[in-house]
Amino acid sequence: MITFEETKKLLKHSTFYYIISTSMEGKYTYVNNCYNKAFEHIHGSVMGQSYEITMHPDDTKVCAEVAAKCFENPDSTFPATIRKHNGKGGYVITQWEYKAMFDAQGNPAGIFCLGYDITAYTAHHQELQNAKSLLKEISFYQSHIIRRPLANIMGLTKVLERMDLDQNLRNICEMLLESSHQLDAVIREAAKKQKA
Repeated sequence: MITFEETKKLLKHSTFYYIISTSMEGKYTYVNNCYNKAFEHIHGSVMGQSYEITMHPDDTKVCAEVAAKCFENPDSTFPATIRKHNGKGGYVITQWEYKAMFDAQGNPAGIFCLGYDITAYTAHHQELQNAKSLLKEISFYQSHIIRRPLANIMGLTKVLERMDLDQNLRNICEMLLESSHQLDAVIREAAKKQKA
């Protein structure tokens, strides 16, 4: 089994993963280079400081809840999504795995966390959700708003066909009906593609 010390050596210079550990008092006891590069310019050295200085105040509760789960289930890791200050008045969104650490006597010693920045992923995910919502709206519009008057036109054309018309008007009705059927088929096909 890989120990915390081996993991620290392995990912000390990672450009992707953050590694941190905190004491039972919630103070930083270790941060790797990636974490330092991301947050040191905002807070200075965080070593020995409370983990709360780097994050959104509402997320401290998440940390406490996840840490409690770690000590209740020492063989498991637990996820947490935490917003960290970006130094520009906003936040970097980070995803973490928390694991309880114990000393040689088996007493709780702190929390080990492995994380990474998911800000871009989160933004792209939101864009995708917005696009899906827009497509649903377009699909509804096509199938309910546009097709209703189209169905009315088709029905009126059928009524006209049954009337005593000269051949010229009868031809126009047939063309109207054929064009209406073509438009209806295009709308149905577009709706199918949007649902796929």
